[in-house]
Amino acid sequence: MSAAAAKGPASYFPSIEAKYGRPVSEWVELIRGSELSKHMELVKWLKDEHGLGHGHANALVAHARS
Repeated sequence: MSAAAAKGPASYFPSIEAKYGRPVSEWVELIRGSELSKHMELVKWLKDEHGLGHGHANALVAHARS
């Protein structure tokens, strides 16, 4: 898939996998397994506990909750 074809949160996926070394599916499992439920709580948790940038964390949470 070319970067031009990816839209919304999926456009971040290749760089998330390259930068953090985990497939998106693992991030989704972590998010869905968290006791947190609010979007911004999950974004903050990914940033604080896993070192993700805001855009990457936001994209993953949006995808996991869709």
